[in-house]
Amino acid sequence: MHIKKTTCFYLIVLGMLAAAASCKRQKMEEHVFVVNIAAGDQKLQEYLDHHQHIWPEVEAGFKKAGYKKITLSRYQHLIVMSVLVPAGASLDSMGRIAEASNKRCAEWNQLMNTYQEGVPGTMPGQKWVEVKPFYNFENEK
Repeated sequence: MHIKKTTCFYLIVLGMLAAAASCKRQKMEEHVFVVNIAAGDQKLQEYLDHHQHIWPEVEAGFKKAGYKKITLSRYQHLIVMSVLVPAGASLDSMGRIAEASNKRCAEWNQLMNTYQEGVPGTMPGQKWVEVKPFYNFENEK
């Protein structure tokens, strides 16, 4: 059977477009967490500096684990982390996959842990806490 090269090319492109459309249709969910950075401007600046130069192995671990988007924001020493993942994904499992992908991922988490403190109301030893939405507005026009 003989198929023209242009036909093969179009079939490949159509396959890629179908795969991309499937990814876009995948249901996602956002999780939001907060943590405080230890008191002192030096600690805060070091933490921010580290995040300007995240180790490549860490982001490779995020990809391998299936994270779609991670955003960090801050107000003074309060850090807000938004994580976009496939709906129903286990964040604990994803974290273990990321850390298992390269020893540098676990090293990064250990290093960042030295800067972090729980927000008021967290349990002893707890640092990051997930916040739950209580109001949502959408304009679907």
